[in-house]
Formats: sequence, structure tokens, C-alpha cells
Amino acid sequence: MLTVKILSLQYPERYAVRRLVTAAHQELRSKNLHLELDIVEVSDPGVIGKYACVLILPTLVINEKVVCSGRFPAKEEVTEWLLEAAKEREITTTSLP
Repeated sequence: MLTVKILSLQYPERYAVRRLVTAAHQELRSKNLHLELDIVEVSDPGVIGKYACVLILPTLVINEKVVCSGRFPAKEEVTEWLLEAAKEREITTTSLP
């Protein structure tokens, strides 16, 4: 399972990024790539500050890695980031004893 955090003080910004993540997830599922996502929205300034210095514009974190901050990513970018995170997770899982 991939953990996706959407950080912003403003709800509309978090909502827009959530829709992008959901659309990218649906696209991957349509290609028979079944990824489980745990999507968390964060509006606490203290928590946001641990990841980024931008509080209003969105920050997207996948598996504790900041992939985008201070702008709205394109769906294609989100799709790539989800695939990369899934591959990294797969490599980590298979390399464990």
C-alpha cells in the first residue's frame, strides 16, 4: 500500500490534488495495475512545515517523499510518481529477508 499525503491549509487546494491523485489511480487501475492507496489530507501547519515551507499551495508526499510542492501537478506527473513509488516499494519488499 502506498501512503499519499496531500498537505495544504486550504481545502480547495487539497480537494483539487485529491482529484488528480484519484484520476491517476483510476488510470493505473484501467491498465490492470492494482495499487492500494491510503490518501491522507493534512491541514495542520505544524505537520505541513515538516515537509514544506509552503502552507497555502499544495504539497504532495508519497511514501514520506515530497514529490511536488507549491504547485498543482499534472495527472501524468502523479501517475509517474505513483508508479515510481510502487516500484520502490516492490524493490524494498523483495529485498527483505
